This record gives sequence, structure tokens and C-alpha cells, in this order.
Amino acid sequence: MSEPVRLIKKYPNRRLYDTKTSAYITLGDVKDLVLKFEAFKVVDAKNGDDLTRSILLQIILEEETGGVPLFSCDLLSGFIRYYGSASQNMLGKYLENNMKTFVDFQQKLQEQSRTMYGSDTATVQADFWNQFLNFQQPAMQSMMTAYMDQSKKMFQSMQDQLQTQTRSMFSGFQVNPGDKPEK
Repeated sequence: MSEPVRLIKKYPNRRLYDTKTSAYITLGDVKDLVLKFEAFKVVDAKNGDDLTRSILLQIILEEETGGVPLFSCDLLSGFIRYYGSASQNMLGKYLENNMKTFVDFQQKLQEQSRTMYGSDTATVQADFWNQFLNFQQPAMQSMMTAYMDQSKKMFQSMQDQLQTQTRSMFSGFQVNPGDKPEK
């Protein structure tokens, strides 16, 4: 039987209270929970609202400002441009799926490297990552090209259907090109 989700309450004074350990914790402690793959949920102590995403974003912000950033300004600007667009949901699912694939690939690579090379695997892993990332760009371009082609065909099909429906709606009206509209 799996353990229940660990509940962390956030109080108005911005302190985080871990109900499992009955102690106040920091964002660093929450980050450790993430690194340990421990399931948790952060809720507002007053109204019970789920604040988990907000806390995770705070941790990302601290990481981005504290060391070598993971996200470039161009990438962050691109994310912002997708909010509110028709493609927002698709981008979120794409990033989530790629992150899962990336993590799975990394775990398999680490297992294979340990089996084949023992504990000195840094060089081998760097080479495999370069190969993996070089594969990602053409795959993404191919996927987006297919998506755009499909969208174009769907749009054209919708346009054709609208024209056909419009013609059938107005087929009962007789219009003589020489008639002038009445004033």
C-alpha cells in the first residue's frame, strides 16, 4: 500500500508546516522532498487552496537566480507567448512528455553505464546526452511540421464545408446579375 500524500500547510506569515514531521520547513526542505520523489501537497492553512504549483515555481525561481540558469531569456519569453494561445495545452503536454522521456532515458543510461563501466560514467554519459539532444531538434521540427500540415488541412476542410453549407442555404434564392438592389 502506498503512503498518503504528505501534507504541507502554508501559513499567512509565509511559513511552511509539515504535518508529517510536525515541524516548520523551508523551501530547501521542499526541494529535498522533490529530489527524493516524495509525493506532497502544499495547501493554504486558512482556506485549503492548493499552492503546490506556486511553491514549485518559487523553488525554480530560486534555482534560476542562484546559480547557472536552466532557462534562457528566449525560452522564457517563448513560454510567456504561449499563455492564452490555442497551442498552450499542446505545449504543456509536449514539455511534460519530453521531460518524462528525458528522465527515463537518463535513468536507463545510468543503469547501463554502471553495468558496463562501473562508477566512472561521466564521460560516457556526456557523449550519450549529446547524441540524444542532437536527435531532439530534428524530431521536434518533424513533429511541428506534421502538426502545421494537419492544421492547414483541417482549416481548409472547414472552409470548404462552410462554403458548401452556405451555397445550399442560399440555393433557393434567385439572383439575376443585371438586377440592381432597391433603394
